[in-house]
Amino acid sequence: MKGLQNIVRDDVICALATSPGVGAVALIRVSGNGCLQLLDGIFRASGKGKRLQEQPGYTILHGWIMDGDSPLDEVLVSVFRSPHSYTGEEMAEIGIHGSLFIQEKVLALLVSRSCRMAGPGEFTLRAFLNGKLDLSQAEAVADLIASNSVTSHGLALNQMRGNFSLKIKALRQQLIDLAALLELELDFSEEEVEFADRDQFMEILSQLEKEIRELLRSFSTGNVMKHGIPVAITGKPNVGKSTLLNAILNEDRALVSEVPGTTRDTIEDIINLGGNVFRFIDTAGLRHTTDHVENMGIERSREKIAQAHIVLYVFDITAIEPADLQEALHEVGSWAEERELLIIPVANKTDLLVESPAHFAKLVEMGTIFVSAKRKENINLILETLQRSAMKPGGSDQVILSSNRHMEALDLALQSLLAVRDGFRNQQLPDLIAADLRLALHHLGTITGEIVPDDILGSVFSRFCIGK
Repeated sequence: MKGLQNIVRDDVICALATSPGVGAVALIRVSGNGCLQLLDGIFRASGKGKRLQEQPGYTILHGWIMDGDSPLDEVLVSVFRSPHSYTGEEMAEIGIHGSLFIQEKVLALLVSRSCRMAGPGEFTLRAFLNGKLDLSQAEAVADLIASNSVTSHGLALNQMRGNFSLKIKALRQQLIDLAALLELELDFSEEEVEFADRDQFMEILSQLEKEIRELLRSFSTGNVMKHGIPVAITGKPNVGKSTLLNAILNEDRALVSEVPGTTRDTIEDIINLGGNVFRFIDTAGLRHTTDHVENMGIERSREKIAQAHIVLYVFDITAIEPADLQEALHEVGSWAEERELLIIPVANKTDLLVESPAHFAKLVEMGTIFVSAKRKENINLILETLQRSAMKPGGSDQVILSSNRHMEALDLALQSLLAVRDGFRNQQLPDLIAADLRLALHHLGTITGEIVPDDILGSVFSRFCIGK
């Protein structure tokens, strides 16, 4: 933790904890030893002689914020005592009316009494430094605030409760035990004593490798749960892809034209269905063309399809045969980069049919959804299908990786473990193997904060809002 004293000073900080702007109420958060005494200088309680610094924790006092001898606002002040507060320090929260003038005036009064405006995430940073939560849990706080679906909310909540941290700490403890035995051998290297059973050591390494690989594999799922399920809308030019996107979003988001090749780049937007966020991507029409710019758009479409979890393959029901459709679906599926991809055939332009096509039964067997994007008919069938396909939130004890930072640290830890395994197989010197073990411990420690460089802290907390 060397150097952290330069990041957080032992002073009182304040910030608006609610969203900026006019509202019915606003909340100002104050933290730091002596903050209650500082607040007593501008707060007058309704009851005679009541002072904030004399109140027990979890007390709420009614009163007034005073600007000199003049009342500024009627407020409620919540008192929190160290260490039983969010930051682990003496702390208070002032509930005021949501006037911008009142917000700015109260903050100015606090600053005039040597209270410092907090930086991004500084309250949570202090909570981390005071042992109220580890670094992984602190990151989950930001994810919880940013959650916009039932899945992203559940994922962040599980991590904030410490499920992911417990998993990482358990892995790290096993490595610590192994490292201790190796270090003991180094201390008695002249006696050539082996304290660690090599077969047992390899068995434990194999189990650790398996568990880390499982976490790394879960990242694809966690990333989707956190950011939304990517749905690519694709098909040949002029089959109604952009019209379908507009119908799904219920707005004119994409340019619609009868000229093939109008969409030359991907267009993205999101929609929340039953608590699940779907990220729709309208791609350029797939065809062979000599137009250089259009070809660039088609190549980008293929990249987006490869990253998607669901593909809506749109085709003109008046101009396709089942055999051609199956060939097109097979080609699209081959772009999925060895990942499971749900492809939903969508037969568009049903409004142009005068009778059922001869191959209607075959299309039904293929799971086709029949729509008229122009008339917005049967769009609900697509939405219902997407909702059924959405992944459900995992159980309260399910550990799923969702952070790029955590994934990189776990991957580095895995590489170090593989080096340890190879070291044993190649009968390397114990001090070289111990060095790789210590490196694996270092990478795991950066996840939960047992080992954390200042630049990682700066990166983690810079994405927080000011009042958290």
